[in-house]
Amino acid sequence: MEQRSEYARVAGAAGYEPGRHRLGGAGGGGGFALSKVPEVTAWFWATKVLTTGMGETTSDFLAHALGPVVAGAIGLIGLVSLLVLQLRARRYSPWTYWSAVVMVSVFGTMAADVVHVVAGVPYAVSTVVFSLVLTAVLIAWYRSEGTLSIHSIRTPRREKFYWATVLTTFALGTAAGDLTAGSLHLGYFSSGLVFAVLIAVPALGGRFLGLNPVAAFWWAYILTRPLGASFADWMGVSTQRGGLGWGTGPVSLVLTVLIVVLVGYLAAGRRDAPANTAGENEA
Repeated sequence: MEQRSEYARVAGAAGYEPGRHRLGGAGGGGGFALSKVPEVTAWFWATKVLTTGMGETTSDFLAHALGPVVAGAIGLIGLVSLLVLQLRARRYSPWTYWSAVVMVSVFGTMAADVVHVVAGVPYAVSTVVFSLVLTAVLIAWYRSEGTLSIHSIRTPRREKFYWATVLTTFALGTAAGDLTAGSLHLGYFSSGLVFAVLIAVPALGGRFLGLNPVAAFWWAYILTRPLGASFADWMGVSTQRGGLGWGTGPVSLVLTVLIVVLVGYLAAGRRDAPANTAGENEA
């Protein structure tokens, strides 16, 4: 009950009613739509952190095993395919949604690495550039729709803004994590601890300081990327680079299994189903 009350409070602040939402104005044409974004619960954040780590190590594994060009092509094909499935879906599906997030994670890592390794752009510069790109996407989204709340994503246009934002946050998080771990010489484990502290700020700010819930969400969402990636790199890279030396392949496999188990658990019990579909039967 407390969770639903909080949901209703945020929903009211965003200017919509739970359940079905009338599309109109800047949001699109007439008719109704169902949210295809999961409820933001502890399950959401746990799955998100796992996907960030898995995307980081999988990208590194594929780049070393197949070469950056082939790996990048596979990542791009996978990203486009899963995003098309997600955009064409009529309602929220945990398997489709989180598969798309995984591919965004893999390709976002590749994009950031290509900018640094191939183009030779320092992580400090790419972090600033990706920050500016993310800011531009969020500004365009807000000017077009009047809200950045993920609970309002009930039109094709808003969903496209959402995924553009998600992709940019993954690239930004990758660059920021590599900046702290490598360029600033903190190492992967210490870098992960830094982001673990930073991610607590929006949670505490939203709970005790009245931080805007939408701002708190995106702040935390961005930080999950370097948080998960730093610890995944720490487990995967060699001891000479400050890691545990478990290998990017084994770490990717373990994280993939954990994601499959967790998403299967969510799908079976519809534990992260959007509020507007929680009581409906699957089509």
